[in-house]
Amino acid sequence: MNRLLLIGFLITSLPSFSQYQWDYGTKFGAANYLGDIGGRELTRRDFVLDMHMESTRWAMGTYARYKLSKRLAIAMNVDYIRITDTDRLTTNPPRRARNMNFRNDIVETGVRAEVTVWYDNDVGNRGYYNPDFKLYLFGGVSGFYHNPQGQIFTDGNLAYGGQWFDLRPWRTEGQDSPYSSFGMAIPAGVGFYFTFNRQWRVGWELSWRTTFTDYLDDISTTYQIPGSDDPLAQEFVNQSYQDLIDQINTDNPDSAPLSVNSFRFVPGQNTKRGDPTNNDSFLTTQLTIGRVIRGRSNFYRSKYSWLKNRAGIRRSRAKF
Repeated sequence: MNRLLLIGFLITSLPSFSQYQWDYGTKFGAANYLGDIGGRELTRRDFVLDMHMESTRWAMGTYARYKLSKRLAIAMNVDYIRITDTDRLTTNPPRRARNMNFRNDIVETGVRAEVTVWYDNDVGNRGYYNPDFKLYLFGGVSGFYHNPQGQIFTDGNLAYGGQWFDLRPWRTEGQDSPYSSFGMAIPAGVGFYFTFNRQWRVGWELSWRTTFTDYLDDISTTYQIPGSDDPLAQEFVNQSYQDLIDQINTDNPDSAPLSVNSFRFVPGQNTKRGDPTNNDSFLTTQLTIGRVIRGRSNFYRSKYSWLKNRAGIRRSRAKF
């Protein structure tokens, strides 16, 4: 009788000895951005309202997560993300007339805290405790490397075989020195995952990165003579052309007529090219696939490993 009571106590105590603290995996999905290129017929709007869904590209990466408590974890990530956009997708007259474009490959690494806001250790209430489910919010800090590039169009036709040119060395807004290739961001978002067989985790998360740079798209302030002597820099900056302006004026008879000179450097004028009052941001939505490290404490291994394969004993659930 005493032995049966001891076995029952040990079985119900197993979760406290389990060390399901680490999991790691991969993630893949899509990315988009909010910056000086985007929008439809209106001027700048916040969050997804200004995004071009046609410009969505890919985001992939890896992660590792450590559980500090039942509701709190920390996670580390490395991501490879591409964002892109073009003024050809907007119907806002000044943005369309500007006729800019860019793409940017971002390599990001970061750390964040995750707080579980709701969980279910027995999805479906079947008594098998497989799978379990967690919904969490997260926030943290990240650093990234980025390299904006652009294509040159001549009178609306793609030139130079569609080659992508690095924009940072051209100093397209007349900077004395190039802006930094490295930046900081504040990632925040929401996610969830299911844990299957106390071993595999499959989930999804949405992450918004607020950055401290306005040059993810190489556009921020006013038209200037590029700081580089490369003649291609001047071609890239001055991509507006008369036929485009004429068509925009025809399509928008109730708006003030535009001029090509509104999208060029004019001495003595600070002609607007971008909006320096708002930094650029980017968003990712990704599926996650991970594996749980099923280690055991030294106390468990030394005292209770004999229970592992004992027939007739129902295993209790692991608390994830």
